[in-house]
Amino acid sequence: MIYYKTQEDIEHIRESCLLVTKALAEVAKIIKPGITGLAIDKVAEEFILDHNAKPGFKGYNGFPGTLCISPNTEVVHGIPNDREFAEDDIVSVDCGSFLNGYFGDSAFTFAMNGVSEDVMGLLSSTYESLYKGIEAAQVGSRLGDIGYAIQHHNESNNYSVVRELVGHGIGKNLHEAPEVPNYGKRGRGAVIKSGLVIAIEPMINLGKKAVKHGKDGWTITTKDNTPSAHYEHTIAIMDEGTEILSDHSFILEAVKNNSEIKYITLKK
Repeated sequence: MIYYKTQEDIEHIRESCLLVTKALAEVAKIIKPGITGLAIDKVAEEFILDHNAKPGFKGYNGFPGTLCISPNTEVVHGIPNDREFAEDDIVSVDCGSFLNGYFGDSAFTFAMNGVSEDVMGLLSSTYESLYKGIEAAQVGSRLGDIGYAIQHHNESNNYSVVRELVGHGIGKNLHEAPEVPNYGKRGRGAVIKSGLVIAIEPMINLGKKAVKHGKDGWTITTKDNTPSAHYEHTIAIMDEGTEILSDHSFILEAVKNNSEIKYITLKK
């Protein structure tokens, strides 16, 4: 069942999403080669708790971290650990918060200075496709239009779209209906109605689309051990237009001021 949101609901979700992106900006200020996933996880958790909220992921179905930290060939759901990031790592960081009864959710993939141009191309295409999906998310459109926009952009750039993992509705629950695939056909799927709030999150591989599940029960990696990128926005689709509730400008500003990591170019 899809729960359509009121304007009041949307403002609460926006507040939670802004906290998430500000927490990710705190991560962006300190992430660099030599730092560990556990260290950035602690920074994000303390930031969320200091703002009278709770981490949205910690304890969710038993997940142990505040952040999902997925470097290189890990697609999503990586558990924070004590491995130090290397000069040529990309690191996908997914964060959620629970504030005033509502969840927020957003993700960003960071690139260390030694990342190759080939991999930076993957990051750019994935990030661009996030906005292609958002542009397709309009009242009266269908969910397949979103997936098609994301799939078409990335496959046109010779990257592959993960099939087993999808975006989702969000609100008083972290994961709500509907599922939002990153692939599809135009004109197919449920009709989008005013008040729909969804998290759109393309997960795109440099190699083939197949993934495998790790022994820890959480981490999902590419089957061919090629890099994967992941970006996510939470959006509200209303009669008046579509609005991005998570604000990556905080993250991008922090990335720009961190000389240890690369700034991602976005053509949209």
